Amino acid sequence: MIRDFHGYPAPGMVIGVKMVSLAMEHLPKDILFDAISETSSCLPDAVQLLTLCTIGNSWLKIVDLTRYAVTLYDKYNGNGVRVFIDPEKLKAWPEFYTWLYKLRPKKEQDSDRLFDEIRTGGDQVLTVETVRVRPRYLVRHSKGEIGTCPLCGDAYPVAHGVICRGCQGQSPYQSSSPAPESAAEMPPVRAIPAEAVAGNRALHDMTRIIPGQEKGPAFTHGQEFTAGDVCRLQQMGRQRVYVADDSVHEGWVHENDVALAFAKNMAGEGVTFQTPPREGKITLEAARDGLLTVDVNRLAAFNMVEGVMCASRKGFEVVRRGEQLAATRAIPLFLSEPVFQTAKSVLADTPLFSVLPLRKAKVGVLVTGTEVFRGLIKDSFIPIIRSKVSPYGCEIVETGIVPDDRQAIRTGVEQMLRAGAELVITTAGLSVDPDDVTRQGLADAGCTEMIYGAPVLPGAMTLLAKIGDVRVMGVPACGLYHNITSFDLLLPRLLAGLEITRQDLAALGHGAFCRECKTCTFPKCAFGK
Repeated sequence: MIRDFHGYPAPGMVIGVKMVSLAMEHLPKDILFDAISETSSCLPDAVQLLTLCTIGNSWLKIVDLTRYAVTLYDKYNGNGVRVFIDPEKLKAWPEFYTWLYKLRPKKEQDSDRLFDEIRTGGDQVLTVETVRVRPRYLVRHSKGEIGTCPLCGDAYPVAHGVICRGCQGQSPYQSSSPAPESAAEMPPVRAIPAEAVAGNRALHDMTRIIPGQEKGPAFTHGQEFTAGDVCRLQQMGRQRVYVADDSVHEGWVHENDVALAFAKNMAGEGVTFQTPPREGKITLEAARDGLLTVDVNRLAAFNMVEGVMCASRKGFEVVRRGEQLAATRAIPLFLSEPVFQTAKSVLADTPLFSVLPLRKAKVGVLVTGTEVFRGLIKDSFIPIIRSKVSPYGCEIVETGIVPDDRQAIRTGVEQMLRAGAELVITTAGLSVDPDDVTRQGLADAGCTEMIYGAPVLPGAMTLLAKIGDVRVMGVPACGLYHNITSFDLLLPRLLAGLEITRQDLAALGHGAFCRECKTCTFPKCAFGK
């Protein structure tokens, strides 16, 4: 039976049958159960051989922890039994032990002795324990909305991203030949010797580079060449030149038309661009001051399309009107129509880039700390916060200093709200000391959606919350010492009205370690990027 199902009598399959049988013996009778295999090798086949749980019907889940263990559990409440090979018990069976721990290559194992030990000692080396499976394994997960991948054209769950996982680089297949509509191909265009260009028009912008001095188009798309241009072309290394004619290149799109179409799709609220394209490229600019947002997933999906590109600044940067944000172009001189349409379908109807305005919020600053409240030390936090919010045009409408007391903190926050604060900033009291009760006081004041802690240094003990429509941010005491902290990274997002989730904070971790340079260059440094 094992040979017919598995292909050969593998040791893992033989012990797997014993494990599944033992688990079934310990399950209550007449229950509907699912299974979890903690390895992808052999053991799942034992489950599928002896039970109704299969990978295909999703009753068998493989959680590949590379541990030789199997669990059968009530599919409604998660109560179940886990069977595993106990290493301590296994020591009495040397060949079995050698097999599990891969101490010898398979060819050097004594197969007869191994199978004999499994048959004789298999039941003795197994241990059964009761477990409760996490709720997420009890839910039947739907694939959700199904869409068509704009790159390969296959149906796939939209939740996987803008393009399917195969086109994201997870495909197991290697292409043996170039695609028939390769982006490197071109329509038939006319190339003539540089000596014969007079009277013809340039098919594209032609770049001239003078090292260290100049880079730009010496000739632009559609410009008519003269006899005097021959020498310049030769100095530029152009012995042959593409020239425009009256031909209609059906099925192909010129680089300028490509760049213009892409820019129109990419530019969202607060983003503009200049025309015509320059050297086949269009640069997107900020149409106003604000916070740059980038749809990074769709940007990556767009750049997966052969023959196109878009490079941008990092998202969540504060930008000024007129600053360059991103640029896009086709890589070849012409894109085939299918490639062009594929890239456009990735962009769809939602822009990649937006610049959100930063509101000039009314700010309340509540300093916590008994030592400050009693006058034992002078407050330094209010001027620090003022110096950071004022450049954004924010007005501090209320300040207060309260002791490390829950009721006092609650009362202080309520005073900020009565003063019309749209953003409440508390300082200190967020550490692990017994006197640090700022979180509790904020909860008493009505804070909801509280997130405490962020993978940012300095600023790990940052707090974010809401009271109705009022945003609340707790700044840890490190802000008294460090010039730049998590506060500087998150304040613009709050002023832009963005929701900040735990996932957003988690994404900050890569790049949010401040090097504490002697000369701080933030925001031009890598901190928070």
